[in-house]
Amino acid sequence: DGIILPYLDIPFQHASPRILKLMKRPGAVEKTLDRIQSWRAAVPDLTLRSTFIVGFPGETEVEFEELLAFLKEAQLDRVGCFKYSPVEGATANELPDAVPEELKDERLERFMAVQADISAARLATRIGREIEVIVDEEDEVGTLARSHADAPEIDGVVYLEGVFDLQPGTRLKVLVEEADEHDLWATPV
Repeated sequence: DGIILPYLDIPFQHASPRILKLMKRPGAVEKTLDRIQSWRAAVPDLTLRSTFIVGFPGETEVEFEELLAFLKEAQLDRVGCFKYSPVEGATANELPDAVPEELKDERLERFMAVQADISAARLATRIGREIEVIVDEEDEVGTLARSHADAPEIDGVVYLEGVFDLQPGTRLKVLVEEADEHDLWATPV
């Protein structure tokens, strides 16, 4: 009776094989890009979400640029990014070449700017499409809903401006009319 949504959340963390090895994570970036292509070929409506870390100890500008190149090629739908920070007991705390905080901040900003452009372009492809949403809540402007591509509290929402009196949990079809880098605006059909 369950429903399987076409949504994968896979924490890729980085794209540099060396940094991934330091993180003690698998590092076959080429295979990762091939997998992404095959997943999208098999499930065209698939939403891919991931998380990344910038400023890991020893991360060079070249490795950071590798990460940006991966991001551009992978064209992920939803992405979170965090600055590396020491965690009590983590072996990474002992690694040399800590990245200065101001450089971590700058890399995070650059990373998120690239992803904002990718996300805006991907969401723009939904304009003119009919999608199913589920109602979350109502505010003073209208109804906030989610599509299968929107995890609660971490992804964007679908705004139904001027639409009121829909109960949370209601499912309905909407026509997407606008998009930005995070959210969609739609009207019921």
